[in-house]
Amino acid sequence: MVQIIAGEKGKGKTKHLLEKVNTAVQTANGNIVYLDKSQKHMYELNNKVRLINVTDFPITNCDEFMGFICGIVSQDNDLEELYLDSFLTIANVKDDEISRAIEKLDIISEKYNVKVVLSVSKNEDELPECAKAKIIISL
Repeated sequence: MVQIIAGEKGKGKTKHLLEKVNTAVQTANGNIVYLDKSQKHMYELNNKVRLINVTDFPITNCDEFMGFICGIVSQDNDLEELYLDSFLTIANVKDDEISRAIEKLDIISEKYNVKVVLSVSKNEDELPECAKAKIIISL
């Protein structure tokens, strides 16, 4: 299942994402991974959450990012939840690729039973229809 926290830059999406991940740790049976564009939120995350700074890796487009996600999923059979902060930035997703990227994440999520939560710096009305149905918080 893919869930989306949507809103313009600076509206507080990361705060909601951090609250969600730290709450999930309390009931999770498996592992939780948080992907971000920096180490900035390291001390705000529960120490049971694995933080990955995506900019440490040479990812230049959306397809490479999807391969990166598949690598994370394939190496951790106990992966339960995946949180992606600043999704459009870390995944290098262009506006015309949003639908395809979310569809791919949905396929990965369903096949490997991994919950995926994204923060997306766009208003709800700027997102494609396939993404609107997945919005859990719109700021």
